[in-house]
Amino acid sequence: MPRPTPEPVDVTKLRELALSVIAADKFPMLATVGGGQPCVRPVSPLRNDAFTIWVASLRDSHKTGEIAANGKVELCYMTQGHDQVRLTGVAVEITDAAKRLELWQGTPLLRAYIPAADDPRFVLYRIDPLRVRFMREWALEYFEVDWR
Repeated sequence: MPRPTPEPVDVTKLRELALSVIAADKFPMLATVGGGQPCVRPVSPLRNDAFTIWVASLRDSHKTGEIAANGKVELCYMTQGHDQVRLTGVAVEITDAAKRLELWQGTPLLRAYIPAADDPRFVLYRIDPLRVRFMREWALEYFEVDWR
């Protein structure tokens, strides 16, 4: 089989390309570390504010315990065309009642699992980016994205 030729990347549009990948993937993979072992699972972000990602968890989940021990995380987004974005960041637990209520009210799926925004089982994380990279399908080369 011949090696596929990737579509060229317009580096002046990296931010837009990366944001379009994030918008297209409704269930990115979230990597944490538990007991020295990488752990990956799909998540359903509550909202994306450009490259700041909001994610919910349950208080007694492995994910919550892993983030409490080590807040360094990575999200991997992929389109159906296999373009990728890797967002490396830090997950910060948000306890602000107004923000919890805002995101709980705006997320029907979350409300199906958590009956109230002040439910003690509900953990809200804001993932603050430290590094964002974009890769076109088959290119095997990541481009650094200016996420600020």
